[in-house]
Order: sequence, then C-alpha cells, then structure tokens
Amino acid sequence: MKEISGQTNVLSMRFGSGSTKGIGKEIGKFVIVTMEIPWNLTKTVIGGTPEQVLFVDSVDQVFLDQKLLCLPECDTIVGIGGGLAVDAAKYFCWKRNLRLVTIPTVLSVNAFVTPATGIRINHEVKYIGVTSPNPLIIDYDILRTAPRGLNIAGIGDLLSIHTASFDWEYAESKGKSEYAFSELAIKEAKSILIDICSMASEIRDVTNEGLLAIVEGYMKLNAICIPLDHFRVEEGSEHFLFYELEERLKRSFIHGHIIGLGIYLMSRLQDNQVENITEILNKTKLDYHPRDMGIERQDLVRSLKNLKSFVQNKPQLWFTIIDGSEISDEWIDYVLADLRF
Repeated sequence: MKEISGQTNVLSMRFGSGSTKGIGKEIGKFVIVTMEIPWNLTKTVIGGTPEQVLFVDSVDQVFLDQKLLCLPECDTIVGIGGGLAVDAAKYFCWKRNLRLVTIPTVLSVNAFVTPATGIRINHEVKYIGVTSPNPLIIDYDILRTAPRGLNIAGIGDLLSIHTASFDWEYAESKGKSEYAFSELAIKEAKSILIDICSMASEIRDVTNEGLLAIVEGYMKLNAICIPLDHFRVEEGSEHFLFYELEERLKRSFIHGHIIGLGIYLMSRLQDNQVENITEILNKTKLDYHPRDMGIERQDLVRSLKNLKSFVQNKPQLWFTIIDGSEISDEWIDYVLADLRF
C-alpha cells in the first residue's frame, strides 16, 4: 500500500490475502461484534477464543445501549462485517474505552476507517465519538467472498467528492460556508476523485488493485478531513438526499448504492459535469438505480419535493445546492426519466 501522508485515525493496518489469520491470539480478551454471515466467513481463521460473539442487526442507540449492558469484561472489540457491525463495534469501544480491531468483509461504506460512529436516534443519522482501529485488517480472501456489487458500492463515498466539493465551493461563493474554506482541501479531494475514477475498471472487476484503491482513497480522504474536523469535501447534498429517504422510508440501504443515486441526482441539480460522473457510475456498475434498492418512484418524488424543507429544518446539515435551488415538478420528471424503477 502506498504511504499516506497526513493524519488518519488508523493506528495500524494489515492487508493482503490471509491477513486475518491468528489475530485473536494477539489482542488479549476480546469480544466479536458481527452478523451471522461475516462470522461464518471468519471464525475458523480468527484464532483464540472470544469472550462473547455478539450479533447485531441495528445501530439504533437504544438497541446498542442495551447490548452494552451485557458486554463482558474484555480488552478489545473486534468488528467483523459491513458498516452496521463495524459502527456497533466502534460505539462499544468509544463507550468503554477499549481497543478496536476492524475486519471489513465488504467495502460498501467507509465506516471501517472513519473516526466517528454512525448511529440512529429516532431514525435520524447521528455521528458521535472517536475511535481508531488497531489494526484495520484488509483481507482480500474475505472481501472477495462478498457479492461483487457490495464491494463496488465502496466507491460511493469517494465519488461523492464530486458533488460535495461542489457544494462547499457553492456555499463559499454565497458567503454561507460554515467552515473556513480550504482550496487546498478541495484540490486534494479532487485528486482522490481523479485517482479513483482512473481505477473504475479494476473496481468493477473487484481485483486486488481495485479493492486497495478504495481503501487508499478512504485513507487519503481521512488525511484531508480529520485535520479539518469535518468531512465537507465528501458529504453534501448527495448524502442529505439519503438522510431524507432513510428517515422517510424508515429502512436502511446499502450505503454506496444510495449515495450513488444522490450523486446522480444532485450533480444534475448542480449542473456539474453530469455526463462525466454518470459515465463513471455506469462504468463501475454501481447499483444506483432506484429499482436496485426497492425505491418506488412516488417515494423518490416525495423525497425530492421535501428535500429543501428537510435540510433547512436540520441545522446540523450545512449549506448546499439544495438551499439555493428550486426543485420543481418539471425538473423532477426530467431527472427521473432515465432512472430505472
């Protein structure tokens, strides 16, 4: 892996085929936080005997706090799985001040490298706490057991630089930026975007190089965002559409897929290199169409109509193209025409 300059929250890292093997013998008393399928993939190679294997199916704070009460004494929490299991593990580590080991079994979301934990409070996304994996384990053998589309979904939180960085520049031009604007951060983030787009074929084919490109992209993004103390270059209007849909439909999505839909729609609201970003979405075969996620047309129409009100009623969501645009019925019909329902 290439050296990442700058600050990240990943204290150590292992990568390569078989890199999970024996980790349980090195980390003292440990608890596994996972789901059934990821555990079945890894239990024979972890090594050691966990104090508990805790299956989680929610990151609702009430659910997590109930599980926390039953957590046995341990030194380390090992999060194995996708974003849900890893976020749950991060939450327990943050609350108990324990060592965190993360073993993603799919790269569909960047939770395994981000410091904050994404939980749900009354069906609303909240990011809390700070954690640092030690180590983060990227095991190609394990990752490749996941459905191809789930690993491809990892590109979502990197392609979102396209729309999010536009939103920050737009906010700055309107005198509405909540943070000190950084042209350097924008430039560095766009460099990540260029690199990841150049690897579209490898990511589509889920090669070792493609998997590593996603991880490197996340790490480089952390190196930009952690010193800034925000993720403005990566989170913008495309994520806000996801928040509205999740709150409206009260169900979860594959993160990278729903962010891909947000990128598709918000790049059109921004009039922001629409053909180029759509070409990359299609080249990687990211499942961003509503049909891929079970989203009905009428629900997406309602979400888009409500989006401006939704954002403006949540003061924690920063200024984006949504605030400065009129989302008309005619525009909605136009942008939905080429999407598959």
